[in-house]
Amino acid sequence: MLVIVAPGQGAQSPGFLTPWLELPGFEERLRWLSAVADLDLVHYGTDADADTIRDTAIAQPLIVGSGLVSLLSLFPHPADAFGKVGVGAGHSVGEITAAAAAGVMSAEQAMVFVRERGKAMAAASAITSTGMTAVLGGDTDVVVQAIEKHGLTAANINGAGQIVAAGTLDELAAFHDDPPEGARLRPLSVAGAFHTRHMAPAVATLGGYARAIYTHDARTRLLSNADGGVVQSGRDYLKRLVLQVSSPVRWDLCMQTMLDLGVTALIEVPPAGTLAGLARRAMPGIEVVALKTPDDLPAALDLVERHGTPSPLDTSPSWRMLVAPAKGIFHRADAVVGDNLEAGEEVGHVATNRDQQIILAPHGGTIVEWLVEDGDPIAPGQPVVRLHPHEGVE
Repeated sequence: MLVIVAPGQGAQSPGFLTPWLELPGFEERLRWLSAVADLDLVHYGTDADADTIRDTAIAQPLIVGSGLVSLLSLFPHPADAFGKVGVGAGHSVGEITAAAAAGVMSAEQAMVFVRERGKAMAAASAITSTGMTAVLGGDTDVVVQAIEKHGLTAANINGAGQIVAAGTLDELAAFHDDPPEGARLRPLSVAGAFHTRHMAPAVATLGGYARAIYTHDARTRLLSNADGGVVQSGRDYLKRLVLQVSSPVRWDLCMQTMLDLGVTALIEVPPAGTLAGLARRAMPGIEVVALKTPDDLPAALDLVERHGTPSPLDTSPSWRMLVAPAKGIFHRADAVVGDNLEAGEEVGHVATNRDQQIILAPHGGTIVEWLVEDGDPIAPGQPVVRLHPHEGVE
């Protein structure tokens, strides 16, 4: 099973797009997304210096635009991807790349959303002097306790011995004077404390924009940074994109879900390297390709050919399939074949080691077939029930 992952802010470097412009059509597509984002992404990806592309309002659209255009080098006909890609995921702003790639929103909607996300997060960062520090090594529980002791937030728990602490500069200074045992600290060159309470103003702004975005349900399994769960509903995924701005990124849980699903290969889209490195350390045994330049395309296409499997969600529109969000024990709601469910009605829940995750029928429908029984162990992304949509709902 193949997973495509999209990196987050900080993965960009000066000139990373220069070799990609040699590919036919790449520059023209990037200029189209530049027009949508009202930013010259070609310039920022080739000629701009590190300080310029560190700006949140520039970095975020640059990363999403680069990822979306590079995907067309792997899948020139985007619909073909759903016959090969079993899972999609993104780290932080990379979730927007993943959302567009999975059909939740259009590329143009994604570029407008990320443009406004970058601007809103930059504005929120200007309110208070905040920052982020990478914590490398040490016991995870000990590190998180030390972070919280100083009033900081574990904003990214990335797995493979990497956690990012975020908060005010005074809190970070105190943390540097009292580091957790066995860990190394590395201050990050970012504009603010992303994925913390300091981003609350950006959440409010994006929530307003999200109400105007029309979504589709994902055509492949999408993983959420919030809890590593599989998300099928496009509306739910968009809601998570909004809340994610001020919530921690649990990339460790996303990688665990990939392992639970049986992922055997991973491709990271540009600006690639960070997530591929985490996967090599935390997911031994899977094949990994970081798509850094066009020279990496043959290796990536080979992975697609050898590991690609159809997504179970890319199905006929005459019925709708709901899937499990996480690994655990399935408990069915009081409903039988033939029952009509209202939009948002619960069909059951999955009891995990951490909590219970509810499975809802976002659009309602008539139960056609139960695919699991009450009390069955279930894997993330496993089909649970088939529904026939109500008339007029696709």
